[in-house]
Amino acid sequence: MYVPAHFAAGPEAIKNLLAYPGAANLVTMTDGGLLATLLPFAFTPDVGEHGALQAHMARNNPHWSTPPTGEALAIIQGPGDYISPSWYAAKADHGRVVPTWNYTTAHVYGELVIHDDAGWLARHVRHLSGLHEGGRQDPWAVDDAPEQFVAGQLRAIVGVELVITRVEAKEKLSQNRSDADAAGVAAGLRAEGREAGAAAVERVRVV
Repeated sequence: MYVPAHFAAGPEAIKNLLAYPGAANLVTMTDGGLLATLLPFAFTPDVGEHGALQAHMARNNPHWSTPPTGEALAIIQGPGDYISPSWYAAKADHGRVVPTWNYTTAHVYGELVIHDDAGWLARHVRHLSGLHEGGRQDPWAVDDAPEQFVAGQLRAIVGVELVITRVEAKEKLSQNRSDADAAGVAAGLRAEGREAGAAAVERVRVV
């Protein structure tokens, strides 16, 4: 990934992006070409040297059973927002402004490990569900479903674990604009209800 120094994500930003419950595109090169699958994942920091992204996919999906050539790649996307030139203070000063896109992303590389084991899968889906259900007023849990039904569902999936070897991460959040332009971007995003994008622009301005 092309990462100019002023857009490089720091260790804390990378940690937050990995730890936030979300989904990633798992991409592998195989003898038959590229394969890609969007998967909800859970970051497990105590696996390997750099942690692991743990997920699962349908047993009928040929992605898991097609051996990768070299490293596997997971692409994680954080907030992304269209940035209007009309939000820049510089528009009124000289008009030499154009639209752009603000975003946070991480390319996570590693070794892909397959888990075709009911015990591993049971632990994984409980953990993954807990990440998303934990803050709800009436959270659902795997054990709310009948045991035989859960067992059948587990037989229909296969676990995939990306044991991380390296991470390339980028935060393009108006760092290359003046304080006045960045303030205009945050205000514009907030006015459109895009609070996450506004907060991200403000976060990277804090030294």
